[in-house]
Amino acid sequence: MTNVEKTKENLFKCKCKVCPTYEFTCKMKSIPGNLILMISDMSDKVHAETMFCAFGKSSCIEEKNGCLCPKCEVYKKYELDKMFFCIEDGEK
Repeated sequence: MTNVEKTKENLFKCKCKVCPTYEFTCKMKSIPGNLILMISDMSDKVHAETMFCAFGKSSCIEEKNGCLCPKCEVYKKYELDKMFFCIEDGEK
């Protein structure tokens, strides 16, 4: 499997922010960090609460409530074959 590039282009195509598993309270907690991510150099950032296929599992999400990974352009571009990157190890 290919490593997903941490780029703003991929971030804007990412479906994580509208995924049913990424619940409201978790989204609210991650807003400050995700806003900073959008205006900074994200290529060497180790973790973020979004684009979990690139940044690894969430420190906030605990329960599966549906998965949009197979419908995501980033998922398709990098030919990913797993789901629920937000709560399971194996992002790379």
